[in-house]
Amino acid sequence: MQGVPVQFAHVHDAAEFRQPAHRGGIELYRAHIVRHAFEPHTHEAYGLGAIESGVERFRYRGSDHLAPPDSLVMMNPDVLHTGRAETEGGWRYRMAYVDPDLAAEVTGESGWWFDDAVRHDPARARRISARLDALWQAREPLAFDSQLAALLDEFRDHARVPQRNRAEAKPRFAPVLDYLRAHLAERLSLEQLAAVAGLSPFHFLRRFRDHYHVTPQQMLMALRLHQAKRRLAQGMAPAQVAAETGLADQAHLTRAFARRYGVTPARYRKQLRG
Repeated sequence: MQGVPVQFAHVHDAAEFRQPAHRGGIELYRAHIVRHAFEPHTHEAYGLGAIESGVERFRYRGSDHLAPPDSLVMMNPDVLHTGRAETEGGWRYRMAYVDPDLAAEVTGESGWWFDDAVRHDPARARRISARLDALWQAREPLAFDSQLAALLDEFRDHARVPQRNRAEAKPRFAPVLDYLRAHLAERLSLEQLAAVAGLSPFHFLRRFRDHYHVTPQQMLMALRLHQAKRRLAQGMAPAQVAAETGLADQAHLTRAFARRYGVTPARYRKQLRG
């Protein structure tokens, strides 16, 4: 990334990057910086993130800013900025660098602009850190894209946003649900589901979420667990159920099942037999 050295001089300075294979226009970044001072640099992307600990000092648009723990950081594309630690132990933070074209595609709105580079908002900052961690950990393309949309939603209140377009007729999503049910065990992409609905990918995501109040990934997981419940009731072993419903393994099934139904798959089978 521009402005970030390949190797830091101080042993406690560390930074990591990740880019999803399926989605261009976004780079994830997490770092703990103690001694390094970033020279003036810029990104051809929105820099959106949260400070997890410590305090950062940076110069941006002609002014110095302090970013304390539990604060949001919001940088516009192509604006020079610096960065260094204000506290002895440095600062720890996560960022997503999102190209303007991708941000417009995800949100349906072009021309976002952030007047404030820093905003102290503890509850939202913690949610954003959790979203950024979920993006970092996501292995399914649909899960990644759903988290990306949710991340940009968190920042929308702080952006100057152009007027929304007129409301459109509600699309029919029954074929999408049928497609999800028929492909529970597969790693689905946003593009696949959008093609079923006849919409562009992120337009589909927004409309689906407006209609069902959940993302396609959340709907997919609900359908997977519903089918898992049925198969367990039929006496199928949990490991086989996990494999046939698209869950990573039996441990994944156990965690997901317990979160939704309040009991483990094994206890559920035992209760039915009793």
